[in-house]
Amino acid sequence: MAISDINEYAHLTDADVEALGAELDTLRREVESSLGEKDRRYLRRTIYAQRGLEVLGRAALLGSHRRPLWLLGVGALSVAKIIENMELGHNVMHGQWDWMNDPEVHSTTWEWDMVCASPHWKHSHNYIHHKYTNVIGMDHDVGYKILRVTRDEAWEPRRAFQPFFNVMLAATFEWGIGLHDLELKEVIAGRKPMEQARPEIKLFLRKIARQVGKDYLLFPALTGPNFRHTLTANLTANFIRNLWAYAVIFCGHFPDGAEKFTVATLEDETHGQWYLRQMLGTANFEAGPALAFMSGNLCYQIEHHLYPDMPSNRLAAVSVRVRELCEKYDLPYNTGSFTMQYLRTLRTINKLALPDSLLIDTVDDAPETASERRFDGLPPSKGGLKTALAQLRERRRGRRRR
Repeated sequence: MAISDINEYAHLTDADVEALGAELDTLRREVESSLGEKDRRYLRRTIYAQRGLEVLGRAALLGSHRRPLWLLGVGALSVAKIIENMELGHNVMHGQWDWMNDPEVHSTTWEWDMVCASPHWKHSHNYIHHKYTNVIGMDHDVGYKILRVTRDEAWEPRRAFQPFFNVMLAATFEWGIGLHDLELKEVIAGRKPMEQARPEIKLFLRKIARQVGKDYLLFPALTGPNFRHTLTANLTANFIRNLWAYAVIFCGHFPDGAEKFTVATLEDETHGQWYLRQMLGTANFEAGPALAFMSGNLCYQIEHHLYPDMPSNRLAAVSVRVRELCEKYDLPYNTGSFTMQYLRTLRTINKLALPDSLLIDTVDDAPETASERRFDGLPPSKGGLKTALAQLRERRRGRRRR
C-alpha cells in the first residue's frame, strides 16, 4: 500500500537524506538573500495586468448583447480570474510576498476572487496539505474526500460514480474548495462541534453572498438591458477558471509516481525526510513562460512544495537546481507534458472507480499506489530510487516477454 519507510523506498541512507536536506536549505537561503526590486516589479506588473484585463472584460460586457463583445468579455474576464486565483491569490496567501511588508499583498490581508474564504483555504491548504502532503488519513487533499486516487482507500459501491464526480468537481471547483475545510459531514455526524463549525459556516455564507452578489447581480445589473447576457458571461468565466484551476492542481498531485505515505512516515520525521516526501509526492508538467504564468507557476509543483513561501517567479530557476540534485541522489524528477500528466491522472480516477479485484497491478506496485514492498525480489540496487525503478521496469518487460 502506501510508503511507510521513505528512506528505504528512496534507496537512501539517513546521511544521504540529511545531506539532500542541507543542500535544499542552502538553495533556499541563496534565493531569499537575492530577493529585491526585480521581484517587486514582477508582482506589480502582474497585479496591473490582472486588473487591466478585468476592467477590459467588464467594459466589453456593457455591450454583451453583441456576440463579439460577449466573447471578448468572457475571454478577458476568464484570464483575469485565472491570474488572480493562480499567480496572485494562491501565491500571496502562501506568504510568498510577505517579505515586502506591503499590506495590500500580504498573506494576512488578501481575499481572493472565489467563493472559498481565505482563512479556510489557508488552514486546509497551507497547513494541512503542505505539512502532511499525501499522508493517508492526514492530508485531505488526497482525493478531496470525493475521489479515490489510491488503493489505500477501500473500494465502495459509490466509487463506481467516480468519473461523474470528477467532472462535477472540475466544473464547480471553487465550490468544492470552499466546502473542503468546513467538514460538513463531520458536523452532521457530530464529530465536529457546532460551536466550531458555526462561525466557519457564517464566514463561508458571507463570502458566497459577496461573490454571487458581485458576479451574478451587481455587474449584470450595471449593464442594464444586457443583464442576462452579462450573467451568462460571468458564469462562463467562472466555469473556465474552475476547469483550469482543477486541471493544474490535479496535474501536480495525481499523475503516476506522485506517491502516498502512511502515518508511520511522520514518526520522528526529520527535516530532510520532509523535503524528500515533498519531492516524491508531487509532480511537475513542462511549460513555457506563458503556460507557467497562467498556472501560477504550479507547473513547478515539486519546487513549490519544497518552498511553499518562495516567490513563484523564482521557481523556474530553482527547478534547474532541484533537477540536478535529483540526478546527484539518483531520484526521479516527475515531469511530463501537461496533456500526458492529466491523462495519467484521469486514468487513475477512472481505473479506481473499479473494485480492486478487477485491477491488474498489485496494491504495492501500481502507477498510482506504491510502497517499499514493490522492490521485493529485486537484486540490491547499486544506486538510488531512479535506478531501482529502472530495474523494476526491466523485470516487468522480462515477465511480458516470457
